Amino acid sequence: MQTLDLQAYSYEDRQGLIPALTQAFTHSGGWVLERTTTSTSTIEFRLEIQLRGIADLYAALVEAGIELTRTAHATLTDLCTCRQHVMRTAQPNRVISLRLELSFLDDVTLHSLMMTGSSLA
Repeated sequence: MQTLDLQAYSYEDRQGLIPALTQAFTHSGGWVLERTTTSTSTIEFRLEIQLRGIADLYAALVEAGIELTRTAHATLTDLCTCRQHVMRTAQPNRVISLRLELSFLDDVTLHSLMMTGSSLA
């Protein structure tokens, strides 16, 4: 089974976002196969979901507050379109394998730059 890669980022607090994402995966019918911390600012989820639940997953990811890359949006949109056509056939239970790489970014503001004495140049 081919794994589809999704990249995303977030300015949200990691401790609050990870449980929300795990719940979003489960509520949309997905199974978290593996969760790996690949660096201090990046976490990777490997999950499987039935094609019939892909629209729910897409909505849950957006609702959780993560920012998907353009490619990730395109991949999920393609899957939603595929779901519409497959629902008419006998394969709505087809399982999709996904890898979501989520990077946590620090929210850099002018105030935080001034407080640390850093410069932009």
